[in-house]
Amino acid sequence: MALPAAKAAPATPFSSQPHGGGVLLRRPSSPPPPAAALRLGPLFWPWQKVKVGPLSVSPMGFGTWAWGNQLLWGYQESMDSELQECFNLALKNGINLFDTADSYGTGKLNGQSERLLGKFIRECQGPIKSPDDVIIATKFAAYPWRLTSGQFVNACKSSLERLQIDRLGIGQLHWSTANYAPLQERALWDGLVEMYDKGLVRAVGVSNYGPKQLLKIHSYLASRGVPLSSAQVQFSLLSMGDEQMELKTVCDSLGVRLIAYSPLGLGMLTGKYDASNLPNGPRSVLFRQILPGLESLLSCLKSIADRKGKTMSQVRIFLSAERLWSDPNFAK
Repeated sequence: MALPAAKAAPATPFSSQPHGGGVLLRRPSSPPPPAAALRLGPLFWPWQKVKVGPLSVSPMGFGTWAWGNQLLWGYQESMDSELQECFNLALKNGINLFDTADSYGTGKLNGQSERLLGKFIRECQGPIKSPDDVIIATKFAAYPWRLTSGQFVNACKSSLERLQIDRLGIGQLHWSTANYAPLQERALWDGLVEMYDKGLVRAVGVSNYGPKQLLKIHSYLASRGVPLSSAQVQFSLLSMGDEQMELKTVCDSLGVRLIAYSPLGLGMLTGKYDASNLPNGPRSVLFRQILPGLESLLSCLKSIADRKGKTMSQVRIFLSAERLWSDPNFAK
């Protein structure tokens, strides 16, 4: 899906998000323009949509991993009003795909992300006139106590209760258990089938699947008459390896929409942090190890951002959407 060029670009809706939890939907490949021709126009216009199974969604999605997560992201309930402003801003700028999970939220706040998302939808004064105006994609955790298809369906029903909606846009299996609990994996697949057949979800997808397992679940769901609509994978300049590119190829061949999450590398690619300014919590350990090796990359991103009058986050998301999927050598 080619996006029209523009002379000027408004700030992207994600520029105000502290942790870059957005998701990008891969567009069809096309030859990249020369580096000198790089222009930071809008990533998409509000009326532009791409297909995820039967759904029409914005080319950029809004991730809510940080909502309710005190351990990793330092969430506090006092942040809710600002999060609601971000939600409203995203809707105003044409984003209608919101990704969450039943495991988002720590401790007593487990499921908080879904509860907040449902609350913001109900209280929104914006352009929500039909179910297609807001597409909710949630992920169901493959917890060890979810051993049957019925238990997985109940997880979906619990998410619907927290969101206070009747049907999900996309119901997704959060991760594969094939390597440690293969029998459970089949039960979870059957749960996805039941969700779809019962009309609890409009489409089904997976997250954190490798190419081989993606082929297997696609084949199994097809045998049950259920199309696999999407596959999420972590994708950024820090996680663009052979497996991600192989998964892209598999998705292309199967007609599965690939969704890239964490395009800002957990915040490492925002330019906010360095060795003397680390985030609180467990991320600080990871950042302390990785950031020193990213100095040249971050310097390059900052140079582009300064020349274009954009933030580093905007540049990074732009490069994900415009270049990296179509040219895997761009980041080398």
